[in-house]
Amino acid sequence: MEVQQFYYDNKIVRKFIVATMFWGIVGMSVGLLLAFMFLFPNVTDGISWLSFGRLRPLHTNAVIFAFVGNAIFAGVYYSSQRLLKARMWKDWLSNLNFWGWQAIIVGAAITLPLGYTSSKEYAELEWPFDIAIALIWVAFGANLIGTILKRRQRHLYVAIWFYLGTFVTVAVLHIVNSMAIPVGALKSYSVYAGVQDALVQWWYGHNAVAFFLTTPFLGLMYYFVPKAANRPVYSYRLSIVHFWSLIFIYIWAGPHHLLYTSLPDWAQNLGVAFSIMLLAPSWGGMINGLLTLRGAWDKVRVDPVLKFMVVAITGYGMATFEGPILSLKNVNAIAHFSDWIIAHVHVGALAWNGFLTFGMIYWMVPRLFKTSLWSIKLANAHFWIGTLGIILYALPMYVAGFQQALMWKEFNPDGTLKYGNFLETLTEIIPMYWMRAIGGTMFIVGMFLLVYNMIMTARQGSKVTDELAEATPLEKVTPKRTTKEGYHTWLERRPVKLTIYATIAILIGGIVQIAPSLMVDDYIPVISSVKPYSPLELEGRDIYIAEGCVGCHSQMIRPFRSEVERYGEYSKAGEFVYDHPFLWGSKRTGPDLMRIGGKYSDNWHLNHMYDPQSTSSGSIMPSYKWLIKNELDKSNIEAKLNAMVALGVPYTKQDIETAQESMLAQGTQIEKNLYNDPDFAKTYEADKKYAKDNGLEFIEMRNREIVAVIAYLQRLGIDIKVKNTDGTETELK
Repeated sequence: MEVQQFYYDNKIVRKFIVATMFWGIVGMSVGLLLAFMFLFPNVTDGISWLSFGRLRPLHTNAVIFAFVGNAIFAGVYYSSQRLLKARMWKDWLSNLNFWGWQAIIVGAAITLPLGYTSSKEYAELEWPFDIAIALIWVAFGANLIGTILKRRQRHLYVAIWFYLGTFVTVAVLHIVNSMAIPVGALKSYSVYAGVQDALVQWWYGHNAVAFFLTTPFLGLMYYFVPKAANRPVYSYRLSIVHFWSLIFIYIWAGPHHLLYTSLPDWAQNLGVAFSIMLLAPSWGGMINGLLTLRGAWDKVRVDPVLKFMVVAITGYGMATFEGPILSLKNVNAIAHFSDWIIAHVHVGALAWNGFLTFGMIYWMVPRLFKTSLWSIKLANAHFWIGTLGIILYALPMYVAGFQQALMWKEFNPDGTLKYGNFLETLTEIIPMYWMRAIGGTMFIVGMFLLVYNMIMTARQGSKVTDELAEATPLEKVTPKRTTKEGYHTWLERRPVKLTIYATIAILIGGIVQIAPSLMVDDYIPVISSVKPYSPLELEGRDIYIAEGCVGCHSQMIRPFRSEVERYGEYSKAGEFVYDHPFLWGSKRTGPDLMRIGGKYSDNWHLNHMYDPQSTSSGSIMPSYKWLIKNELDKSNIEAKLNAMVALGVPYTKQDIETAQESMLAQGTQIEKNLYNDPDFAKTYEADKKYAKDNGLEFIEMRNREIVAVIAYLQRLGIDIKVKNTDGTETELK
């Protein structure tokens, strides 16, 4: 049999490893800064691009797509070549994948702090980046599939199945969720509105966790754990059941993020049912990973690579047990909007994704440089510091979540809320935020130890850019299944068919859940009193989105006695029909704003934005002074209204033609309202006189960003009325 010689491309793997470590430091540093902002809210006072609301999406994107994303590519490019016995199909596609991905990350690092965001969780990047992500992802997939087709190993190993499933599903999720109408170079509106947008977003959001943070890492687990332990995978049959059940069930689970919201009950219950079913395949995968170490546990005591991998798999098991539990309605009623969810997310992110990445890097780098690990002691120190960091991060957040839930729902004997002031809850959990910041600090210290250890390992070795390998070419065999060939064994040598079946498996759940929202006319009950936002309110909403306010404030009052008592009438699906995008939020660091309209004066909102602590003692909200200084850009309002019309919002031609006059009139009224405060009037007139005396440009208050924000906040929740017991109607405020 002829033996062919070829070369593995190690250069692309090294590039992705370097990018993983670099962006890991960046993403975690931003996260640590955000953790300290809970303790020192004005640490970046007055710097708009360093405010919490703008940095939060930067942190999540940097950690998920930059740190974890580059780790996925590093592991996939390393393992695929060796599993398929072939160099990657096209070197130029590999490099396009690398440099294109880094360019997108840099673009995100620039635009997100500048306030260019769609506000959709894990999909905040604006439309040009969405297009770029799709193109680069297709380049990655084409390279992977091309390599599979020219492979020298007939049967595809389980890791490759997970890589293919990841490629197909992420492409579908990203394209469907990113559908939007552009109204500028870096501004767009989601084509979906309100309840429909929420459903599509969390179908994407949950499955971004499933198919970007989970399935590719399961593929990497199936490759690197057996390699590190020098043991075969525990059960081949279990891996088959794990793969197919996981990709089929996972796609249905998104609605469990929307329990007790305005989403129709059938969709919520469907999400709960499939979330519970997820326990089986998830734990099947965890058990398969841990039992692969049978007979190798003595190595775990001395090998830092295996230590990291064991904790990673354990973290995966913990997170995938907790996820289905959190999807139970009675548990979700307690946990949702609280810090419990923050703890849950970070157990998965820090332990599962972080530690498996660290284990992979510690395993790959010495082999890429033909040497041994520079310091096993330093790697072990990293392991223990990182593990303690995870514990100190997660446990206080669990405690904080329980504390929030208990205090939010506690009543006095007379039926009033015991902690009616939201800030009473917040001040109680500040010590937990201190512990989280300490835990996060320890985790990033461990990351620095990793980087130093890898630099020293590389220096003592010699890099091999093209690693020589040899294998026999594949002989042509019948495409038909032979009599002695198992069905899945046959499928493993048919990559195109396997990919098609995987695509069908993930499409079923999405179609069943989302299609009715697109096709059923009365999916959302109509409320005739709900009207579109005025031009000024629409501009204010866009500023609210740009500042990332949705990261701390929800706009979804659930039908609980405690929430109705605290915030007002529970939210109705028909109230959100003109919301492109929806802004229900996923965390309450501050109170819900669904019924904030008319609750406070315009002056209160002005003072609250300028100095939150002056109106809300104990608040950890940062100051938004720039909103009070910045001139409102009204130049694009006509394009925005036309885009809304294209999306079905009933603005008339006259609404669009008179938009500027409408904004001026509403802004002037708010300016007059502000004059009711003598302190404001005095300061405002003094500023005007100073500008005039010194020949400086003075922006009238009616033309400033804060006025648009006030207009939007004062509109929230006032469109519908409820009937009282005596038959009269009361406007909701």
